[in-house]
Amino acid sequence: MVPERRFAHNRPMGPAAASLIALSLAWIAYGALHSALASAGAKRRVAAGLPRLMPAYRLLYNLFAGAALLPILWLLWHDPGPWLWRWQGGLAWVTRGLSLLAAALLLAGPGLYDLSEFLGLRQLRDRRAGPEDQGPFRISTLHRYVRHPWYALSLVILWTQDMNAARLVSAMWITVYFILGSRLEERKLLTRFGEAYREYQTRVPGLLPRPWKTLNRDEARRLGGG
Repeated sequence: MVPERRFAHNRPMGPAAASLIALSLAWIAYGALHSALASAGAKRRVAAGLPRLMPAYRLLYNLFAGAALLPILWLLWHDPGPWLWRWQGGLAWVTRGLSLLAAALLLAGPGLYDLSEFLGLRQLRDRRAGPEDQGPFRISTLHRYVRHPWYALSLVILWTQDMNAARLVSAMWITVYFILGSRLEERKLLTRFGEAYREYQTRVPGLLPRPWKTLNRDEARRLGGG
């Protein structure tokens, strides 16, 4: 008699696997929609067809992005799956410390981003109707070490947590999105800032800091025009 286990591939998919696939599809859909709405083409179409909406576009985009995360958070809570690893002993202290440090830098990083511009409040207040992003090319302290500090610090927080199956799937898709999203963002930055940003790309890494590829204050001031 042939053992039943040889026909395991014919068994119906278990609920845990189906839940992880649903979570993956949700992250893929979220990333695709998030990138599409942030694209220059989408902004130009809104500016041409609904110009009165344009000053509120960034704010509405952020509100929509937050609301679209709710189904994903529900999936994470509803079926987290088994624990894959949990930091113990000295490693727990190290990972918690790194996570807290990254969170502190995110909240207190001097000059990291213009939050009013990032959230869309400045565009709404100024009644800005154009689709193009504005603002000078500025290199903050953290930007001297990595081109995308928010992404880099978020990845530190993400990968220093205890991991169950749903968290691991989410961490992997978020990492993929940060890599692809940073490249899409840099296309826009190259269009806006030209050779200054191209030189910055060659001097500073994207997501993973490297001690031998940094800018000093004078170099950052020269490239950033400040």
